[in-house]
Amino acid sequence: MMDIYRAIADPTRRKILALLSRDEYTQSELVNRFTISQPALKKHLAILLDEDLISERREGKYRIYSLKEDNFTHHYEKLQEEMGVILDNKLAKLKSYLEGENDG
Repeated sequence: MMDIYRAIADPTRRKILALLSRDEYTQSELVNRFTISQPALKKHLAILLDEDLISERREGKYRIYSLKEDNFTHHYEKLQEEMGVILDNKLAKLKSYLEGENDG
């Protein structure tokens, strides 16, 4: 089962997703956009690959990464729904608490 929370928990992974939402990049192009090492970036890419949010293909000696837009959109929508439920519950509890204070 895909864990969108694991995928987006780290700011580096969120930045990778943002970059890949605009274009495809080779691994070395991505490394050049960050201040972390190539092995560290590779670990972030591996998590995004594990969570099926990005794809990797080989062209000669290069690995090209791209966003799996359909998967990302689906899981992003599910995340929005889950967050909406959480916020609705919190707001309902706050409303109940505030109304209870006004009654007493």
